[in-house]
Amino acid sequence: MKKIRDAEIHHLIGGELCMDFTNTLYGHTDVPIHEYLLDYRDLVLWSRHAGILTAAEAHRLLRQAFLQAREAQAVFRRALVLRAAIYRIFAKLARRRSPKAEDLAALHSAWIEALTHSELLESSSGFRLDWKGEDALDRMLWPIVDSANKLLVSEEAQQVKRCNGCDWLFVDRSRNHMRRWCSMDVCGNRAKMRRRYARRKLALK
Repeated sequence: MKKIRDAEIHHLIGGELCMDFTNTLYGHTDVPIHEYLLDYRDLVLWSRHAGILTAAEAHRLLRQAFLQAREAQAVFRRALVLRAAIYRIFAKLARRRSPKAEDLAALHSAWIEALTHSELLESSSGFRLDWKGEDALDRMLWPIVDSANKLLVSEEAQQVKRCNGCDWLFVDRSRNHMRRWCSMDVCGNRAKMRRRYARRKLALK
């Protein structure tokens, strides 16, 4: 039986592709607690899980990576650097602080490079942005960068929050913008359990 890797079951709760990408690491600022992306294969599998790649596209990239192992490893390292920059930008915004100029420059540079691989296609509802270069090993990074850039320049950038229970990021689209947890089922319930334990401990004194 094929073993399911963590990248394939990662919780996509960020509200935007770029947020889910930053959340592939749990523990950005301290000692990393859990890493979902251990190698280029994980990057491809996560991209398929997140809807960036089809199963056929993922298969082609993995086959290409086998033939170009050094290039695939370089793309993987770039992906982790990009993830860190995107995280730092939006973590700053979540704390109502200004992102560092070098992180903004890194994102902008990556976005300009991604645009060289874009094309406008006509559809039944108008036009849409698509990506060319199906066999490019870094093709999954282009929509991630585009997602980050679009979020950054949108009004919703002010609704990016960092979970009160972990360091994951999400776009708060709740009605009153009072969402506190990346997931109520995980961090929210943990917080409830901690409060319940504290009340019981206090009652026993």
